[in-house]
Amino acid sequence: MSPSVNRKSCAAHRNTALARTIWPTECSKANLTALRELTIRFGFSVSMGEVRLLNGAWYVTNSGLLRLAERRHCLGIRTRLVAQLSDPAASRWIFKATVYKSARSRSFVGYGDADPTNVSSLVRGAELRIAETRAVNRALRKAYGIGICSLEELGSLSATSNSSPAESQSNGFQGSNASNNGRPRSRDRLCLVIRQYNLDPTLVKAYAIDFCGTQTLSAASRDRIESFISHLSACAKENRDSLVCKLNSYAQPQEAKP
Repeated sequence: MSPSVNRKSCAAHRNTALARTIWPTECSKANLTALRELTIRFGFSVSMGEVRLLNGAWYVTNSGLLRLAERRHCLGIRTRLVAQLSDPAASRWIFKATVYKSARSRSFVGYGDADPTNVSSLVRGAELRIAETRAVNRALRKAYGIGICSLEELGSLSATSNSSPAESQSNGFQGSNASNNGRPRSRDRLCLVIRQYNLDPTLVKAYAIDFCGTQTLSAASRDRIESFISHLSACAKENRDSLVCKLNSYAQPQEAKP
């Protein structure tokens, strides 16, 4: 076995082992097979936050795409605001990104849009930056033939590690588990599941505290919160009605009026 093949095989093994630890309830055989293919073909790293398993599907991150471009010696990336389609008054921005893999290769173009309706509430006001990131991601995915969506293209997961601590504590979900290396915040993943399955956030928070075995959600470890999110997502997929009944058991009884 050549050194290159051996390195790729070792990297795939590390990714698989770490994925089983981070997403124990979502790592199906098919997902692990897909992860191995992504690792061998593109060299993505789970520990570096370059790929993420969310609701049963793999997503590549902006940091993963940029590192891939660096490894493949990408010649350059050019971005341009599409002014005629943007609306500054409505905070709606559209960018065009062009990737040049080499001096002789053809260009690869991607467009990205962002406005208050398709970005996380954590990053309102940063729509212009998010639109540019989405454009770059799409152009890079085209250039290198990556068939999975990028995490930043999901509206509710547009928050980045640059968001302030005060923003990450909104809606009662603490941001102490904010991620780095391009990974989404745990709070954003939780909010996505809540919105996707139309769950009561107050009851979900109470369930999370009970699941984590702490007095407050902010006192829970990142691993426990990640485990809860995976558990909640799996329960919602399998039987939402049963999950709603479970959540309703955490509702505080109303006091009788005098």
